[in-house]
Amino acid sequence: MDAFTAGLLQRIETTQSDLSRAREAGDEHLVDVELAELDDLRRLAAEHGVHVGAVAV
Repeated sequence: MDAFTAGLLQRIETTQSDLSRAREAGDEHLVDVELAELDDLRRLAAEHGVHVGAVAV
Protein backbone atom coordinates (compact mmCIF):
# COMPACT_ATOMS: atom_id res chain seq x y z
CA MET A 1 0.00 0.00 0.00
CA ASP A 2 1.42 3.36 -0.97
CA ALA A 3 1.60 6.39 1.33
CA PHE A 4 -1.30 8.17 -0.41
CA THR A 5 -3.65 5.23 0.07
CA ALA A 6 -2.56 4.67 3.67
CA GLY A 7 -3.00 8.34 4.49
CA LEU A 8 -6.41 8.50 2.85
CA LEU A 9 -7.65 5.42 4.69
CA GLN A 10 -6.33 6.85 7.96
CA ARG A 11 -8.14 10.14 7.34
CA ILE A 12 -11.38 8.24 6.68
CA GLU A 13 -10.97 6.26 9.89
CA THR A 14 -10.25 9.42 11.89
CA THR A 15 -13.21 11.25 10.37
CA GLN A 16 -15.54 8.35 11.17
CA SER A 17 -14.33 8.43 14.77
CA ASP A 18 -14.80 12.21 14.93
CA LEU A 19 -18.29 11.78 13.49
CA SER A 20 -19.20 9.28 16.19
CA ARG A 21 -17.98 11.63 18.90
CA ALA A 22 -19.93 14.55 17.39
CA ARG A 23 -23.09 12.45 17.35
CA GLU A 24 -22.57 11.35 20.95
CA ALA A 25 -22.10 14.99 21.96
CA GLY A 26 -25.24 16.03 20.09
CA ASP A 27 -23.28 18.59 18.04
CA GLU A 28 -25.34 18.74 14.85
CA HIS A 29 -23.09 21.32 13.19
CA LEU A 30 -20.02 19.16 13.74
CA VAL A 31 -21.94 16.11 12.49
CA ASP A 32 -22.65 17.99 9.26
CA VAL A 33 -18.99 19.00 8.95
CA GLU A 34 -17.75 15.44 9.47
CA LEU A 35 -20.30 14.02 7.01
CA ALA A 36 -19.15 16.52 4.39
CA GLU A 37 -15.53 15.53 5.06
CA LEU A 38 -16.41 11.84 4.63
CA ASP A 39 -18.13 12.64 1.33
CA ASP A 40 -15.03 14.48 0.13
CA LEU A 41 -12.73 11.65 1.20
CA ARG A 42 -14.90 9.02 -0.50
CA ARG A 43 -14.94 11.10 -3.69
CA LEU A 44 -11.15 11.46 -3.55
CA ALA A 45 -10.75 7.73 -2.99
CA ALA A 46 -13.02 6.92 -5.94
CA GLU A 47 -11.14 9.32 -8.20
CA HIS A 48 -7.89 7.50 -7.39
CA GLY A 49 -9.23 3.96 -7.49
CA VAL A 50 -8.90 3.41 -3.74
CA HIS A 51 -11.46 0.93 -2.45
CA VAL A 52 -12.62 2.01 1.00
CA GLY A 53 -15.26 -0.65 1.58
CA ALA A 54 -18.36 0.22 3.52
CA VAL A 55 -18.07 3.59 5.19
CA ALA A 56 -20.44 3.94 8.13
CA VAL A 57 -22.34 7.21 8.27
